[in-house]
Amino acid sequence: MQKRVLPIALALIIAAAGTLAVAASNYTTKQVMAQAFKGGLLKKVVAGDATDAERTTLLAMLESLAQNKPKKGGADSWKAKTSALLEAAKANDGEKLKAAAACAACHNVHK
Repeated sequence: MQKRVLPIALALIIAAAGTLAVAASNYTTKQVMAQAFKGGLLKKVVAGDATDAERTTLLAMLESLAQNKPKKGGADSWKAKTSALLEAAKANDGEKLKAAAACAACHNVHK
């Protein structure tokens, strides 16, 4: 019986980890751009006017963005740019977030 429990438990853990990885990317790049960047959520967080819920939403969007694949351009560049956004958002640093969110720097390479 014990010999069967370990493989089953291991399979459940692996399945759960895979589900978490898939569930973490809840927003498409298009949704993040529309809601966070064009919709004003990012500006609100940068200005310090966002609620805790809005900051949490932005962080979730940026985490999804980092997991999404770029439309074009290299994966290393995408990772560097989205990591800078994430770090600034996690630190709640408006100035760094504003600098990391420079549209042209990302769009010139990835759009």
